[in-house]
Amino acid sequence: MKTLTVAIPSYNSEDYLERALDSLMGFEDIEVLVIDDGSTDRTAEIADSYERKYPAVVRAIHKENGGHGSGVNRGLKEAEGCYFKVLDSDDWLDKKALGEVLTVLRRFAGAEKSLDLLISNYVYERVLEGKQKVISYKNAFPENTMFTWEDMYRLHTSQNILMHSVIYRTQFLRDCRLELPEHTFYVDNLFVYQPLPRVRSIYYLNVDLYRYFIGREDQSVNENVMMGRIDQQLFVTRLMAKAWKLCDIPSKKLSSYMVKYLAMMMTICTVFLIKAGDEESMRKKEEIWGFLEEEDEEMYAAVKSCILGRSMQLKGRAGQKIIILGYKISRKIYGFS
Repeated sequence: MKTLTVAIPSYNSEDYLERALDSLMGFEDIEVLVIDDGSTDRTAEIADSYERKYPAVVRAIHKENGGHGSGVNRGLKEAEGCYFKVLDSDDWLDKKALGEVLTVLRRFAGAEKSLDLLISNYVYERVLEGKQKVISYKNAFPENTMFTWEDMYRLHTSQNILMHSVIYRTQFLRDCRLELPEHTFYVDNLFVYQPLPRVRSIYYLNVDLYRYFIGREDQSVNENVMMGRIDQQLFVTRLMAKAWKLCDIPSKKLSSYMVKYLAMMMTICTVFLIKAGDEESMRKKEEIWGFLEEEDEEMYAAVKSCILGRSMQLKGRAGQKIIILGYKISRKIYGFS
């Protein structure tokens, strides 16, 4: 069995895919699955060429278009590695950091006590501007030891646990019955959020593994793109709100973090609906908050009482302007705009 499977969901990725693949070559105990999601450019050709060149490492899987979540689902189904990582086709991994991660994973792959989750840092790579911003979890988690949620320290606002920072044990994800919706953006939030309360063992390695390419005009996190896909953002946020009752999250420290994460999702929905400003958008804003209250009054109260949640309750035109300004400042501070 390979130590790690890296799944690369790929749709029309000819401009970036080779960089992603090259960052994974040179490690014998990695399985790389290129999930060609019905591409119409050279993505399938590139995937097949790497499979021919590296048959012991790369597998090209061709399927009808189903979106990012469909690609992740297929990767998890096909994975033969002990651990599972998703790499977006326009991103890449740091080779030195990957070597250190594999050293740790090899140790746990055959251990009597299994490791459910490995966390490492990620880097916002603003390639077009020549800038970087590292999101590190130093001082948030114990380093170089197995621990539980109750052992973690305080996660700051910028230290969200994202898809970029996680490597799950493959069987753990399958046991969670994780299945992401198809033809939907922003499902990476579900991928990392839904399994968290079932995690029993964690390891943090302080290396900058994942390189997150940001800044393209057509990117899913581009503000104009997000405005156009607000219904998908609302859909994913509803699924997250349904995933866990606050009272069922087994760790107080984890529940505090998950409240803040859900508050972030509610904030994004609220801000973009306010920016849209039309009657239907205002109705949707009320509906998403009403949905959360109906699903779990305790979670609703907790989300409203945290800093982000409180800021979303400001009323009137002046309140809306403050909400939008606060969101803009946050995007600049934390490097994702």
